Amino acid sequence: MLITARKGDAVNTMTASWGGFGILWNKPVAFVVIRPQRYTFKFVESAERFSLSFFQEEYRDALKLCGSKSGRDINKIKLANLHQLDLPSGVPAFSEARLIMDCRKLYFNDLVSSNFIEQSIPKSVYQSNDFHRLYIAEIETCWVQ
Repeated sequence: MLITARKGDAVNTMTASWGGFGILWNKPVAFVVIRPQRYTFKFVESAERFSLSFFQEEYRDALKLCGSKSGRDINKIKLANLHQLDLPSGVPAFSEARLIMDCRKLYFNDLVSSNFIEQSIPKSVYQSNDFHRLYIAEIETCWVQ
């Protein structure tokens, strides 16, 4: 999936495979995690909303590009040959997606080493202590094509 957000006039996206969905606080929610050093982090952090866009297998190369290159350095949306659209809420997404979720942030928390019950995880995944920020967002609208 791509996590996409707007900051001012700029839009950035990143590929993510960690996250989940469920019901929390009587709302349909998405859980996503983003490391603070990711360029997209600033966009999601400053925005009230973000989108989650899911693609068919044929877009694997586009997702690889969006997950391996930084929007600081290149226009990866253009290089991935994706076409941005704005949802009615104003949040950016992509016309090629098979499923789009418009999400409104509800909560965030930073992962910390001391809260891991399984201590092998921070030792193996976070050697640089660059822990993810967890966002919980209400899924307000979904589009399927």
